[in-house]
Amino acid sequence: MKQFIRIGVDLAKNYFQIHALANEGGPAVTRKLKRSKMHEFFTQIEPCFIGMEACGSAHYWARELKTMGHEVRLMPPAYTKPYVKRGKNDAVDAEAICEAVSRPGMRFVPIKSAEQQATLMLHKTRELLIKQLTMSVNALRGHLSEFGIVVAKGIGRVDELLELAESDTTLPEIAKTAVKILAQHLEGLEKSIDDLEKQIGRTHAQSEMSRLLDQVPGVGKIIASIIAASVPDPSVFKSGRDFAAWLGLAPRQNSSGGKQTLGGITKQGNRYIRRLLVLGATSLLNVVGKRQGALRDWIVALLAKKPARLVTVALANKLARILWAMTKTGECFRAEIFAKA
Repeated sequence: MKQFIRIGVDLAKNYFQIHALANEGGPAVTRKLKRSKMHEFFTQIEPCFIGMEACGSAHYWARELKTMGHEVRLMPPAYTKPYVKRGKNDAVDAEAICEAVSRPGMRFVPIKSAEQQATLMLHKTRELLIKQLTMSVNALRGHLSEFGIVVAKGIGRVDELLELAESDTTLPEIAKTAVKILAQHLEGLEKSIDDLEKQIGRTHAQSEMSRLLDQVPGVGKIIASIIAASVPDPSVFKSGRDFAAWLGLAPRQNSSGGKQTLGGITKQGNRYIRRLLVLGATSLLNVVGKRQGALRDWIVALLAKKPARLVTVALANKLARILWAMTKTGECFRAEIFAKA
């Protein structure tokens, strides 16, 4: 069997580029493989170190190669780009991946299991349907406003809008037909979202880590489930601040010459989790007066000095750090006590 010390794999839909090194400084073996030939190629070589970009199908191939005995590392595509020498093609990308995976300071993406990816699929599908629901409601409002049919803002007013459209005698029948189709579409979307949330709830109930994270104030089954699925290995992050920075909740730095300058949050990383944490922090801020404990005291002290919206984002950052600490240690949240009325 062939022996390589390191292989860089540039993934694609049907064809994969291989850049393999038998020894440091020696000539590289390059090969273009069809998707159907991937298993055959890697079963004919000795277990070795393989690097890939964390892109579409990367987690699947990482799991497959690990079952063959190979050691696989996934890297963010942005971190492999600096190792591209010149030009842009599959062979150059595979060489850059092979070089990047050997760097001692490289950051790697934890390989997710099939179950974790299935949970993420539930969340991504829910996010997509919510976007479609918002788009459909906005379309309905926009169309009916052209006929003078307007109601107050809020998705809870959609039924009122549909009733007005149905009872309006001046609305043309053709327009009413379009309204009915949009109404049916909205009903289907709402049912699908409800079904997805029920399935997320069942997945949450089966995950010990997700149930643990659910103890944190402002964190429900949705947030707990997505974090448990997205962070299979919390030790990838050195600290809670690194985890918050991964979510884009850490301040942007522009420091030089020993002078530290901090700006707004970076808004990089996982936008879905960041948005959920900000929403959770907003709901927690609304009931902060009903709580007692260290977290409540921290929020009240910050509200005395900063605007509420800034405190919301700061609280989302703090929640992220708490969640990381719990995933790292397995410790339960030190529960706050509701104030007596």
